[in-house]
Parts: sequence; C-alpha cells; structure tokens
Amino acid sequence: MFTYALDDQIELRPLALQHARPLFHLTDRSRDRLREWLPWVDAIREVEHTANFVKNAIKQGAENGGISAGIWVDDEIAGLISYHQIDWNNRSVSIGYWLGKEFEGKGIMTSACRTFVDYALMDMDLNRVEIRCATGNHRSRAIPERLGFVLEGIVREAEKLPQGYVNHAVYGMIQNEWKLLR
Repeated sequence: MFTYALDDQIELRPLALQHARPLFHLTDRSRDRLREWLPWVDAIREVEHTANFVKNAIKQGAENGGISAGIWVDDEIAGLISYHQIDWNNRSVSIGYWLGKEFEGKGIMTSACRTFVDYALMDMDLNRVEIRCATGNHRSRAIPERLGFVLEGIVREAEKLPQGYVNHAVYGMIQNEWKLLR
C-alpha cells in the first residue's frame, strides 16, 4: 500500500515499525473509550505489544492477506483502519477501524472507510466488503450507514468485551451496489 491523501490534512499511511510508539500512546490516551468496544485494548500494555501488532500487520500485508493503515491528521497518528484477512476465493473482506478519542466526530473515519471500500471493490476487484460493529456502538454503526451499506443482520453474542458479550450488526456492500453509489 502507498500513502494516500484524503484531503489536505488527512492521509492513510502503511504501518511501519516506527509507528509503534505513537500508535501505542494514542491507544493509551484513548484506552477508556476504546476498551468499551474493542476486546484487544486491555492486552496492549506497552509499546512492545503494539510493535508486535505492527509486525504482524506488515507480515499479513506482505502475504497479500490484509492491509493495515495508520490514519494521520496533520502528521499525527489519529487511528487505524484495516482489511482483515482477505478471502480471495470468495473475493470478500471485512474492514475494522478505530480512532483516538480526540479525533472522533470529525468525519475522518467515514472518509477513510470510503477510500478503503472503494479500493477493495474497484481497485482490488473484490465483490463484497463487510463491516461488523457492536449493536450499541452507534458512532461505529453510523459509518457504514452513511456509506450506504445494507444492514444484513444481527449476530447474537458475537464478541466478548470486558462488560460481557455484545451482539454485532453486520453491514455489507456489494461491488455492483457501490458502483451505483459512487
């Protein structure tokens, strides 16, 4: 993946090992907000944990199995967006994302997701993109809804978070639908 400017202030950059420290600090500053919806947050206790995540993301990208990009706002890391494991046989992928709390509510993630969906469906020629969000995570759910995704269903007790199991809303976008929305 290459660096991609979303506008004059925001760009997507492929993850590199030197991003581990600022990514860890962003996670740490946003820990209370993130742990409400992301089960991995409590396991990230030091820079080395984030460095291991970055190494795995780079390896997965090199093996053509996924892409993780940092979201940068005015040269400060603001969050992360990723293609989870790409299913090349079925030409589909799931997108995951998160932002530091100080970057929420500014349209940053909607713009990043729009770019990732467009790249997956148009440039990579995948047929399907899926986004799953906890049903109670209204900020996260608003993103696929804004982008025209179809709510395909609810998966009960799909993920265990510190407060217990949560249901997931499953949103899908098909290549032919996306072409009509572009």
